[in-house]
Amino acid sequence: MTYVIAQPCVDVLDKACIEECPVDCIYEGARMLYIHPDECVDCGACEPVCPVEAIFYEDDVPEQWKDYYRANVDFFDDLGSPGGASKVGKIDKDHPVVAALPPQGEDH
Repeated sequence: MTYVIAQPCVDVLDKACIEECPVDCIYEGARMLYIHPDECVDCGACEPVCPVEAIFYEDDVPEQWKDYYRANVDFFDDLGSPGGASKVGKIDKDHPVVAALPPQGEDH
């Protein structure tokens, strides 16, 4: 089981969750953040600090964002398990579900 970041994060990238994560398992893509399913220890520290409420426990992802579970898992297909986001830095790609979205946010 793991936590999942969903659509509200797209084009927001607040990063408060990164600061709270004790195991450094939240990676930055081009348009949103992704939680590594094998590195996440299910502590839940990230969820309450997200200002846009984009983080959900795997079983609690709202129906309209169910695809984001796979997006968080599949994002790491090429990357593997680097063992920490801080040493990897920003990854200039996104899962196709995210890449296909129009610009998000209040001014769009």
